[in-house]
Amino acid sequence: MSRGFVKEGDQEEPVVIPQRAILPDGVINYVTPQGYEQLSNELEELEKELGELSNENETDLRRSQTLIHGKIKLLKERIASVRILKPEDQAQDEVRFGATVVFKNQALKSKQTITIVGVDEADVSQGKIAFNTPIARALAGAHKSEVVDFKLGNEVRKLEVLEISYLQ
Repeated sequence: MSRGFVKEGDQEEPVVIPQRAILPDGVINYVTPQGYEQLSNELEELEKELGELSNENETDLRRSQTLIHGKIKLLKERIASVRILKPEDQAQDEVRFGATVVFKNQALKSKQTITIVGVDEADVSQGKIAFNTPIARALAGAHKSEVVDFKLGNEVRKLEVLEISYLQ
């Protein structure tokens, strides 16, 4: 049919499905056991939400279904690629995946605590940092009392590892 015979109100905006956290190609999707549980719970919630959809407006219902189906598809793809790493299986005296690290920026004399987790678990407000971030990569492999270089643009910051723990 020619575009001239389509009413302007009949044209629907495409549904935009938000992307998940970026996991670069070729990078293994590591998660903690808690992270895997979060992903599984998220899938259950989306499936429940899909089952409870009811809307008198057919267009809104179709858009909501499309959005939730898209989110479920992306989440299932992410879950299919996970590799669970248990913190207790890591070298306890070294910064690795799942570690909670207390470190001091030597220039600013400020302490900071982070936990290195999977990309889907990362939440800066909770101090959870993805394993593929520059700061996590800088700290990886360090031992207690070791000073590492953290490159931030043209600047190099010295970070001293004060504590390493693996909380389950």
